[in-house]
Amino acid sequence: MLEIRKIEKLDELTNPNKSELVDFLHTHLDRFGDSKEAIEKCIDYSFSDEPGKGGFVLVEHLDNKLVGALVINDTGMGGYIPEHVLVYVAVDATYRNKGLGRKIVEKAIEHCDGNVKLHVEYDNPAKRLYERLGFTNKYAEMRYTQDNK
Repeated sequence: MLEIRKIEKLDELTNPNKSELVDFLHTHLDRFGDSKEAIEKCIDYSFSDEPGKGGFVLVEHLDNKLVGALVINDTGMGGYIPEHVLVYVAVDATYRNKGLGRKIVEKAIEHCDGNVKLHVEYDNPAKRLYERLGFTNKYAEMRYTQDNK
């Protein structure tokens, strides 16, 4: 049986615990992921009580096995920047192409009270899923890093 559970507070993060969630995301984001430290920061941000911060985590279990996870961060900038950022979504590689990614993203959108944005690399196969769900490509993201000086 498929179960998708919303987690809004760190003390609700059991099965998996925070470390297991970080490991799951790090493993199943594959080459599209970040360091474990960055993933942990993102999760901590989603559980923040500070004004303008927050969000939630969704975990997806199939027959009590963790098969998917998603992290939404709130931006605190509604009206000119989407209110929510879908930062991470991963499905266990052995369970891909079974609709689990679609289900967890749809559930995340249901829980959001405003617009949602995400960043996806052009060669990420999940890009087609996001487009089918209604995400549009408004413009290319550009970044300046202080290391460029």
